[in-house]
Amino acid sequence: MPREHHRPVQFTDAEFAALQGGEDPALVNRVAHDTANALLHRVREDPDPAVVERLVTYTDVHGIEAIAELWARVGPHTLPGALWRIYLVRTVIRQNPEEVAYLFERGTQLIGTIDQAVAGAEEPTGPAEILTLSDRILHGLYTGDFAVALERGAAFARLTAAGATSVADDADVSAAERASALTTRAFRLAELAEDLSAAAALWRRESLD
Repeated sequence: MPREHHRPVQFTDAEFAALQGGEDPALVNRVAHDTANALLHRVREDPDPAVVERLVTYTDVHGIEAIAELWARVGPHTLPGALWRIYLVRTVIRQNPEEVAYLFERGTQLIGTIDQAVAGAEEPTGPAEILTLSDRILHGLYTGDFAVALERGAAFARLTAAGATSVADDADVSAAERASALTTRAFRLAELAEDLSAAAALWRRESLD
């Protein structure tokens, strides 16, 4: 879908200092939107496989903090906010693929929706399959339908949230601390799913800026 993007802009040392210190919210917002638009526009115009692969694995090498510095402080229903959340999905998966695969599988057994098909994980979904899913979702941002990539991330988050809630219920009596941690994770994943779904809808309306 053709979209207009902001042209990259130059920043002074003082502006970068303000960004790093968080002293100017307007500047933080501007940098986040400009970098997200410039990056996405450039890569989707010429999706060189080597470049795409580096972007997919960027946080594996540099850490999620490198992305967070640019995109985590803007609203969820924006382009940089959506990009940040998809990278967050990948980080969640890669931090503990065994547990995430278990929670995802548990969720697919509980939810009778199309989310499993939308997410696109291979069945049965073990650690290797869940890692492959994280790669496919991020590849989709740069080489496929952007809205579909966001929807896949949302479907993954919904299913994993359902699985976490179910396991938390089982552990409520015998392992209260683990149950509390899983309940918190389920809430955050459900919130992440809502934000990604909303961003996908905005993209389809050409309103995700």
